[in-house]
This record gives sequence, structure tokens and C-alpha cells, in this order.
Amino acid sequence: MPDHDTLKEQLRAALCAADPWTALYSLNTDRPAALAAAAEELYRSDPDRDAFRPYLASLLQDLGEAGDDVLVRLLAVPTLSPRDRQDLLWATVVRRLRLPAALLRSCAEQPPAPGDGETNGRSPLAPALIDAMGLSGDPSFAPRLGAFLDDPAVRRRAALALGRLGAREWTAPIASRLSAVTGLEHTAFVVALELMDDPVAVPYLLRRLAESAEERVHDVHLALVRLTGRDPLLPEGARGAAYASAVRAAWAEGRTERAPAVVRDLVVESDALARFSVDEGAGRIRIVFDPPSPSSGWPRWNRSLTLDGKPLYGVGSLCDTCELGLTLLDWPDEAAARIAARMRGRLADLDRLDTALLAEWTPVLGELETGHYRAVLLDLPLEEVTEPARSWWHRRAAARAEEDGDETEYAGSPVEDSWPGVAHLQLTAPVAGGRLPRTYGALLPSQPPEALDPATVARHAAAIAAGKRPAAVVLGWIDDRYVRAEHEERWLVGAVLDGHHRLAAYAAAGVPARVLLIAREGEGADSGTEGLAEVVAAYACHA
Repeated sequence: MPDHDTLKEQLRAALCAADPWTALYSLNTDRPAALAAAAEELYRSDPDRDAFRPYLASLLQDLGEAGDDVLVRLLAVPTLSPRDRQDLLWATVVRRLRLPAALLRSCAEQPPAPGDGETNGRSPLAPALIDAMGLSGDPSFAPRLGAFLDDPAVRRRAALALGRLGAREWTAPIASRLSAVTGLEHTAFVVALELMDDPVAVPYLLRRLAESAEERVHDVHLALVRLTGRDPLLPEGARGAAYASAVRAAWAEGRTERAPAVVRDLVVESDALARFSVDEGAGRIRIVFDPPSPSSGWPRWNRSLTLDGKPLYGVGSLCDTCELGLTLLDWPDEAAARIAARMRGRLADLDRLDTALLAEWTPVLGELETGHYRAVLLDLPLEEVTEPARSWWHRRAAARAEEDGDETEYAGSPVEDSWPGVAHLQLTAPVAGGRLPRTYGALLPSQPPEALDPATVARHAAAIAAGKRPAAVVLGWIDDRYVRAEHEERWLVGAVLDGHHRLAAYAAAGVPARVLLIAREGEGADSGTEGLAEVVAAYACHA
């Protein structure tokens, strides 16, 4: 293990390399605290510090908690250049650090970095400084931030910063400006109102909905659902003008109280396939947009699968040219895991769907978020995967390399980068017979795999060996991607709500697992209908 001086020389050598970013990435980070100390020393005293500083700020950001104190100490150096201060501020914003108010005021009195410029004759505030004020938790910054709500250069960031501060005295001023902003600025102002969580915004949003252009209706609708708890059902497949008209009609009477959940339009199409809709769903299990990252230009980007409001998995963005990746965030409270357990009576040996069965389960189905659903009974060939290199999240890169005829592009990607962070089950092979040759499948747990009771797994294994087919309940969806506009890729993704022991028994026995998949209509071009139809064709249970 290198001592401090040796580590500092290694760091300096990386910074002097022809490609410093790659060299820093390859640097051994087994001792992040020691590396952070070496970076601070170089930042303060090295003769080449002016060339090193942008790289060192990024390195400290990537070192996580080990670099946080160093970032704050360096930011307090009174002789910082404007560019250095900006680099360090961006790093603290990415890390979501809560900086001392005195330090932020000091930064605000300094001249801006080149390119930040002045804003409408007022004292300039760099974008990173606006974000940092919003993260500070100090309401004294609210008036200064509010003064920038009419400044096109920074008003989007100022609104979000006020939202993060929860400065509700600025709810009405932000809401009253919705008609003056468009595009991402409009989205940012709406999301700022969501962050405020202030009912004062609701009348403004209702008025805005009636006046909004078609492309802005979706944002206002999401904010109304978030702020009121009311989640009205919209027509299946509605898009464009039809969608905007349906949203306006749903809120036209100004009703904001949430009604009891109703499961409607229940149709059993076969022994293995049914459809239903949930109106005013309780939303105990739902996918929601995360609060926006202060360092991002997109007010709505990443999403999470939540149980009782607690994030379970990060599910990434809706961008269909981005790669799909899921990330374990936290395990839900025990109460959430009981939702699907209320369906267990008929799950012990389930071989067909029928109207009476689904009607019996309507109290549970009403716990879902509002939307249109398919219930599908499948026999899925599953395997347990505990090593990142064995998962489809990583192995999909080999398929892309084969298609491109170039393995080098994917050779350097660490296998852990695409690993969801937990052992899970996956299809033993891509779905056969579909339009896309790469339709993968992964079922992720909603409780720690190590918490499984071996005796319970053995009991289910015995039932399976005796010919019974106990079913697990999975909330899932079809995710279609065109990665980098080069590789079409489709996923069947699911979170196990009930039946972890049953699935473990199936995987151990090598028997296709009986799975009741509850899939919500998505927001993609075909809402996942093609992919779901292909999954049904390949794996539908035949009684």
C-alpha cells in the first residue's frame, strides 16, 4: 500500500499523462481518504496547480465522502480564482453538499468566472452558486434567489433552488409566472411547485391547465397529481391532442379530493391473459420522477420504483436512446411487502386466470397507481444470478459488439457499472420468436435475498416436485430502447412483490417459474404492447 508521498507522486503522474481523465480513472482508489489528502496538497501547493485544478476538483467529487471535507476547505481559500471557485462549487453541487451560509455569501461577493457574465445589470450569480444556495437549507437566501425569477439566464435554476429550500412565500410568484415560460423552463417552474408541496399552487395549476398549449399539459397534470393526491384515469393510449383534451376534462370541474380506488373494465381474454384499469389508484406501488438533480439541466429525468413512498429501485430515464439500468436504492418497510401477500389464497397452485379471481383481488389491485394494466400468467425459465459478469445487464454488451463487429468499444467497461446491486433472477436466454433478437428479462427482489428462509424454500420445492405450481406476483413492464440510436433492445423488467421463496425454489429445481405478471401500459411509442405480446406468445401458461 503506497505511503503519502508515493501516492502523491502517482497522482501527479496521472495528472501529467497525455489523457489525465483515463489515468485518474485507473488510479488505485483503495485509500480514498489518503488520495483526497494528496489531491488537496497538490491543489494548494504544486507548481502546476493551475493545470491540475479542474481534474482535482472532479477527482475529489468522485471520491465521495472522502473528498467532501477537502472540497469545502478548498472552497474557503480566499485567493481562489473565479474559475477554480466555479469548478469546486460544481463539485459540491454534484455531491449535494450543504455548504455553510457564510461561505456561500463570500462566494457571492466574488467576481464571476469568465463566461458567467452579468444578468440584467444585477450582481451576477453563477449557476453553480444558485444551486448551492438551494441546497443550503438556509431560507435567508430566498429573497436573493427570488430576484432572479425574471432573468432568462438563471430563472430556471432559481425556481428549483427556491423549491429545494421549501420557501413557500415564493409559491405564488413562481406559479404566476408559468404563462411566461416555455419548454424546460416551464417544466422547471412546475417541478419547483412540486418541491414546495404547497396547496397554494393548485388553483394556479388548474387555471394553467385550461390555458396551456398541448405540450405543457403533461407537466401540469403530474404536478396536480403530486400536490392533490388525486390521480384520475385517462383514456388508454391517448396521445397528443387527445391526451391534452382528456387531462383538461379530468380536472375541468376543479375537483381535487381523491376518491376511493376503483378497478374497472375487467376483461379475461384467455386463461393466461386479462386486462383491467385502475382509477384513482392508491399508488402505494408506483414509478415516480425523482427530485431533479441540482447539477442536471433536466427538471424531470430519473425515476424510481417506490413502495409506500419509499424508493426501492432507480429505474433511470424515459430517454429511449439511453441504456436501461436498474439500481437498488433501499428495501421497503415490512408493511409494503404485505400488499401482494393478500392475494396468496389462490396463488398456492394457480393454473388459470378468471373473472372471479381478479374480482377477489380488486382491493389489492386498487393499491396500484392509476393506469391500464395487463395481468399475465407466465411460466418463465429463470436462473439466479449473483455475479455481475453473468447478468444480462453486462452480457448485452457482447451482443452489441457482435453486431458491430468491434469488441474494443465495450472491453473496458467494468462489469459492476451495469449491475443493479443485488442478486436477482433472469431469463435463461433472450425471448425467442420476437421481432428483436435481444429481448432480455430480469426479476428483482423487494426484500434482501439473504433473508429467505431455507425451510420455506424447501417446502415450496417439495410442492413443485409434486406437480403443484405456486405463483409469484411480479409488478413489471416492457422497456424498449434504441441505445445510442444503434442497437434496438427490449427488456421485460419486474419487481417481485410476493413469492421470493417460490421463485428461489423454481430456480433451484430448474423448473419454469409460474409468475403472475401485472404490467402497466407504458408511455413509449407502442406502450410496450408488442413486447408484452411476444412474452405472452413465448411463455404463457397453458393449463
